[in-house]
Amino acid sequence: MKIESRSFPGETMIPSRFTCDGDNVSPSLIFSDIPKEAKSLVLVMDDPDAPMGTWVHWLVWNISPKTGFVDENSVPENAIEGMTSFNEAGYGGPCPPSGIHRYFFRLYALDALLELGPEAGLVELEKAMNGHIITKAELIGLYGR
Repeated sequence: MKIESRSFPGETMIPSRFTCDGDNVSPSLIFSDIPKEAKSLVLVMDDPDAPMGTWVHWLVWNISPKTGFVDENSVPENAIEGMTSFNEAGYGGPCPPSGIHRYFFRLYALDALLELGPEAGLVELEKAMNGHIITKAELIGLYGR
């Protein structure tokens, strides 16, 4: 399984358009080689370099495994966005206080749909995913001030 972006190549700087310094919109994403047995996909974007511990920027689950492309500033149809470290559901772009941070976009293929509402955060999401992960892939982008 792979996750890529037309908005930026992996291991490179994320354009400011996708950050709090720009339009703060989500980048385009490409999903490929999804396992045939997958019933749903989960996307987790976080920053492990945040000063107060890992900062969650975006949580999306129950993405159809048929989804091959996600446009900029959009969410796959019928997918659910969960609570981020910004205390709101939806995308929150990179916004580091200083220095260059790494932003991980992790894609998980699951053998189930998740019964979680948009009030769920990473802890609840990880608990619900436990025992259902078939495989995962990641894309890393960089951003700093």
